[in-house]
Amino acid sequence: MEVVLRKVGKKPGRAVVGRLLRPPRPGSVVVIEFPDGLHEYVTTPVKRVLKLCENNVYYIQTANSRYRLEVRSGGSLMAEAPEAAK
Repeated sequence: MEVVLRKVGKKPGRAVVGRLLRPPRPGSVVVIEFPDGLHEYVTTPVKRVLKLCENNVYYIQTANSRYRLEVRSGGSLMAEAPEAAK
C-alpha cells in the first residue's frame, strides 16, 4: 500500500513516500520501502497509533518521534493487522 510519512513537531523532516511493509502496531517498528526497492525507512518502536475517523490518516508516536501517516492507496492499515488472539 502506498503511504506518505511525515514527521510532526518542531523539526519536521522531508516526506517519505513509499510502500508500507509492516503496519504500525505498538511494540513493532514501521517499515516503508522506497520506490527504488533498494532502501527502507525504519522508525523506532511504536508506542501508540491514533486514527482520524474520516480519512486514512494515522498519527503514530514512537520512542523518539511523532509521525503523520497518510494512506494514499491500498485500503486501511487496520485491515492488514492480524486479529488479537483470544
